[in-house]
Amino acid sequence: MRTTATARTARALFRKVLAALLGALLLGALAPAAARAAATAPGIKATGLHISNGRLLESNGNDFVMRGVNHAHTWYPGRLNQSLADIKAFGANTVRVVLADGHRWTANTASDVANVIAQCKANRVICVLEVHDTTGYGEESAAGTLDQAADYWISLKSVLAGQEDYIAINIGNEPWGNTNPAGWTAPTIAAIQKLRAAGFQHLLMVDAPNWGQDWQGVMRANAQSVYAADTTGNLIFSIHMYSVFDTAAEITDYLNAFVTAKLPLLIGEFGGPADQYGDPDEDTMMATAQQLRLGYLAWSWSGNTDPILDLALNFDANNLSSWGKRIFNGANGIVSTSKEATIFGGGNPGGDTQAPTAPGTPTASAVTANSVTLSWAASSDNVGVSAYDVVRVSGGTETAAAASTTNSTTVTGLSASTGYTFAVYARDAAGNRSTRSGTVNVTTSPPAPGQSCSVGYRSVGEWPGGFQGEIVIKNTDTTAVNGWTLGFSFADGQTISNMWGGTATQSGSAVTVKPAAYTANIPAAGSVTVGFIGNKGTVNSVPASFTLNGTTCAKS
Repeated sequence: MRTTATARTARALFRKVLAALLGALLLGALAPAAARAAATAPGIKATGLHISNGRLLESNGNDFVMRGVNHAHTWYPGRLNQSLADIKAFGANTVRVVLADGHRWTANTASDVANVIAQCKANRVICVLEVHDTTGYGEESAAGTLDQAADYWISLKSVLAGQEDYIAINIGNEPWGNTNPAGWTAPTIAAIQKLRAAGFQHLLMVDAPNWGQDWQGVMRANAQSVYAADTTGNLIFSIHMYSVFDTAAEITDYLNAFVTAKLPLLIGEFGGPADQYGDPDEDTMMATAQQLRLGYLAWSWSGNTDPILDLALNFDANNLSSWGKRIFNGANGIVSTSKEATIFGGGNPGGDTQAPTAPGTPTASAVTANSVTLSWAASSDNVGVSAYDVVRVSGGTETAAAASTTNSTTVTGLSASTGYTFAVYARDAAGNRSTRSGTVNVTTSPPAPGQSCSVGYRSVGEWPGGFQGEIVIKNTDTTAVNGWTLGFSFADGQTISNMWGGTATQSGSAVTVKPAAYTANIPAAGSVTVGFIGNKGTVNSVPASFTLNGTTCAKS
């Protein structure tokens, strides 16, 4: 059902080139607006979720940082109740729910939307409601307009009114494609003003053009004028981060520009898995969002046309994909950073202040060269334990290692033949944290000796000065490879500028590739594929040899 991620990435190479040319012009584009943006728009304040001084607040004035995922309700209406319960069980405080206004897909009725809101409230999550029919307008012939989306919201006013504490209205998903994205500004302002004129006091959210990724900087350049057009000031901007955002500099520059200007922003969608057009840097997205206290909503719970973006495979909460494990349990993930909205009693003020008891000292099992499974006795709490934080201890320093909603987890990404010390904390929904458990010492196994492998290398396409390469790494052994390092050298001065499926480090001609999370495991007789964009001269010969974890591989 979900096809817009494919549509987005199909244009990513062109965007990337132009984005590089525009980058210098857009750098600091919001800076002149910083002083103006800090001022609040005049008029009515929202009775519930609202913006103040560039921050998203609840009605009681408490800061609220969205941590959640997207759910494709309009295409899977029978999955709502269980999906919301499962998403909440992983600690999310927000769910962005896909709806349709009837232009492209069958409209969700008022009674259905009322039920969505009721189920969000029952599961103690904030609802972001969005119309999906606007996706790619101007480039996607089937897309509807923001004006049509605004009319749909007005038709639902009877079920939306009074829910300002619990919902945000995302007027239209990715409401402009890549064709004349400057045309986004006026219809966006008009839709905002139409809803305000109809009496809506809700927090409104607006997506960027360029299929949500704003790679031409239109939303960034016009954010101040759009924000000023809202008489309530209760407006938040949403950037969608996929393959365009594949470097740390691009991500931090964009997010910091809005924060510096005190213009409210969140990452309304983002992906991590690489495709043939790029490898989004989800680690930087999540880390920077946490540092700047910005919301993020990962795409998506389940049901994608391409299941690489499914967080849970086949809507099964017990079968998280590597992408799902990253989002929920990884560094800066939902389990370790989400705090329930205080409207539901989370976040401490006036509510739960009692911390859980300390977890039991963890025990280690299934120790490999790159991972270890830790288990511990569960904590208890007056309300309930919501999550456990596993930390790596080194002297007086602690480093986040993993997070889990149960009393067991597997820590990955470790180095072979290395000693580690781990401990665990427990957390409840209000954010109260226990004292630390006892520690366990673990030494990882030596690397697997004599791993047999083969590597296929080819140039997918070439152009003057550049090319696209593909590397297929096959494990020809009878045991799985869990974590790997690929080594090779270019012979003709080639360099790698962008890679997906792995991370490349280059020193002169020598290249070292480490896997992405979803390519780290190569099953026996299985293979993984890494792609890249490279620079070249007139000659572009194939590397002479490849090593995997120090073992020379056959060429295939």
